[in-house]
Amino acid sequence: MKHFTVTFQPDGREISIHPGATLLEAAGLAGIVLNTVCGEKGTCGKCAVILQPAGETVLACQHRVTGNLTVLVPPDSRFAEHKILTEGAGRKDAAQPDIYKKYLSAAGSRPILGLAVDIGTTTVVVKLIDMKTGRLLATSATLNPQTKFGDDVISRIGYAQTDKKLKELNTLIVGRLNDLILDCCNQVSAQSSDIYETCVVGNTTMHHIFLRLPVTQLGEAPYKAFSLDAKDSPPTALGVGVNPVGNVHTVANIAGFVGADTTAVALATSLDSADQATLVIDIGTNGEVILGTKDKLLAASCAAGPAFEGARIACGSRAADGAIEAVVLDKHNIAIDVIGGGRPVSICGSGLIDAVAVMLDSGVIDFTGRFKPKTSLPSAIAKRITKIKHKNSPAKEEGTVFVLAYHGHTPAVYLTQQDIREVQLAKAAIRAGIHLLQHRLSLADADIKQIFLAGAFGNYIRRQSALRVGLLPNVPVDRIHSVGNAASSGAQLILVSSRCRTLAADLARKIEYVEIANEPLFQSAFADSMLF
Repeated sequence: MKHFTVTFQPDGREISIHPGATLLEAAGLAGIVLNTVCGEKGTCGKCAVILQPAGETVLACQHRVTGNLTVLVPPDSRFAEHKILTEGAGRKDAAQPDIYKKYLSAAGSRPILGLAVDIGTTTVVVKLIDMKTGRLLATSATLNPQTKFGDDVISRIGYAQTDKKLKELNTLIVGRLNDLILDCCNQVSAQSSDIYETCVVGNTTMHHIFLRLPVTQLGEAPYKAFSLDAKDSPPTALGVGVNPVGNVHTVANIAGFVGADTTAVALATSLDSADQATLVIDIGTNGEVILGTKDKLLAASCAAGPAFEGARIACGSRAADGAIEAVVLDKHNIAIDVIGGGRPVSICGSGLIDAVAVMLDSGVIDFTGRFKPKTSLPSAIAKRITKIKHKNSPAKEEGTVFVLAYHGHTPAVYLTQQDIREVQLAKAAIRAGIHLLQHRLSLADADIKQIFLAGAFGNYIRRQSALRVGLLPNVPVDRIHSVGNAASSGAQLILVSSRCRTLAADLARKIEYVEIANEPLFQSAFADSMLF
């Protein structure tokens, strides 16, 4: 199938996508999160973009790609920009910048800048913000250098058992943060001495390591945090390379495995003012889930494992050039989108969910996840089912695979029976967690009026595919919204606004943590959620 190139300005991001996809889907693949208040019905007008060079304004959720395009995305159409520059959902004063005022005397005629920092287990994201307007000036991101000590928080906790090793992990992250600060400054010719306020979010383990707090107790039942409280510290005390008269604000955690990043997500998605039942999911190795209304909010951590990040999948990888990121049915065959538009060499999380959904819809696998006989399948689909000696078969014996891409006539990217099982385990962990929170609140699927998918994976995943594989509650697709890196968006709000800082602290105290593994119905909920 022929693909088209869509270039987004002023970001300068270019993606390749199949014909018929919406500009909203294309923006998601480019990592750009647009406002979709109406659930992509085309009624709210919040996702308006401008086609270049004609200057035609279209709605990204309605306009379909039929050729190569260059698209200008206005600030007001972006999720994070909208939250900061205009009224937040359900409150008028949510993001009125005012924290800058305490630096007016120190700054004089110089700009007053701030940093929104999201320290993830895998990735660190730094955003340079104009404190007076809330405007995003520059972004820099990189791999968390602590990954050499393990991909997950349990590995980091296990390493940081002594003060010396805790300091080692702290030194690594602070050093990388300072590198990213300089990179942001270089992008816009700013001075680090103009940076006064820094807001830091992250899971509880990353939060503790950044502040050099003990982490041993996080790895031992009952998994208690050393501190859940928000904290303000002088930059010099933490080694952060900004103006020494400034302040570093670390956001409040919720529990041992639900951290400040989830607090920021809750703020960015306006859970404090949610009148209707709302579900927020940040899908990752540890998926965080929040469910409820402004009157009662429950949170849980779901150990989904690394399948959605490509680990334990025969041809899996993280989202990188050459990875299949989308799979769709094309009449009686399949079509794929590849990051970078080149030759496919692997499959990442969003492509994995798509592929399994396509395999279900086309009859390749049944509701238990087993491969079905291929005799009744369309010939083009049936030809993709074959037996080869693949990467995760026992003793390299031949096993059944579904081929997504070939190099010549050789299967290059495929899914195995074990890959399907890994997807089932990952999605069952998240879906069971959601189900148990629903049970606590006596909510049926139909009672959930909006679902927000947060995080990088949540931004790229196709909603229809997530519903098809049973990852999400069975709700109309227009109730599901991708909100991108909502943790970073929330950090921006908390950075510039004292009102948002208070709201975040209140949310962290209000959200009730549920240890789902201790719930009596956990085993049955998990088993039921394994099915498609």
